Order: sequence, then structure tokens, then C-alpha cells
Amino acid sequence: MMRLTFPPLLTEEELHTVAHTIAEVEAKTSGEIRVSIRRRRGWRERKLSIAGLALREFHHLGMNKTKDKTGVLLFICVADRAFHIVGDEGIHKKVPDTFWESLADTMGGHFKDGKFCHGICSMIKEIGAVLEKEFPSHGKNPDELPNDVVVS
Repeated sequence: MMRLTFPPLLTEEELHTVAHTIAEVEAKTSGEIRVSIRRRRGWRERKLSIAGLALREFHHLGMNKTKDKTGVLLFICVADRAFHIVGDEGIHKKVPDTFWESLADTMGGHFKDGKFCHGICSMIKEIGAVLEKEFPSHGKNPDELPNDVVVS
């Protein structure tokens, strides 16, 4: 059996850049942002849509357990050449679907140009601006979830 390998989407330095960008953005909001990069699907996941995979990862990372339901996940599946953004119910009550669609279009353009780190960081900053407006930080702002990028 031949095993496919995929080059890393981000270098170690870029992974740190993304984590730092998440930390900067989250300092201004009670929202939580995570990035998960999956190299390929598991055998049991082959029938799931990209949205289904992303939602599974959202729950696996405990993002549905944030205090105000303000978690946002950017899920990328390298083998599928696809990504999906999942926002928790608190986010969807205040942020219209058109925002997510526009964001996905913009990020897709960055990805097509091979600007993965730039696209991810730009997306994080745009989400952060909306989260800061709708879910501002109120004094103590505990970091409910890690900022590191999950790579599997």
C-alpha cells in the first residue's frame, strides 16, 4: 500500500505566528479562536463532509464549552484542499452568514495564491474585529482554550 504524504501547510515559525495572532486578537474579546489543520481524513471519516469534519473537530477541541458560546474554529483539510469555519451559537446570534461567506471567499483567494499563513492570520484578525465589537473583553479575560494550532 502506498502512503501519501503532504508537505506541511505552515512552517514551525508560521505556526507560532498564527498562535501569536490568536493571542493578540483574543486579548480584546471574550471570544475564542482555534485553527486546526488536518493532513488527511481518517478512514472512518471518509463519508463526512468538510463541514461534518469541522464540526466534529469543534466538539473534540471543547470549543462548544466556552462560557458565552463564542468559539470560532478554522478547520483545514490539506488532502481535500478544503476549509470550513465553525462558529458557536453565541456568535451566530450576532454575526450574519454573509460575514462568514465573505470571509471564506477572501481566505480562499489567499489560499489559491499559496499565502496560507497570511490568509489564516488575516482571517483571525477579521474575526477578531467582529468579536471585539460583539463580545468585548470585560476586565478579566481568561483564555479558555489554547492558542496553538492543532496539526494532525
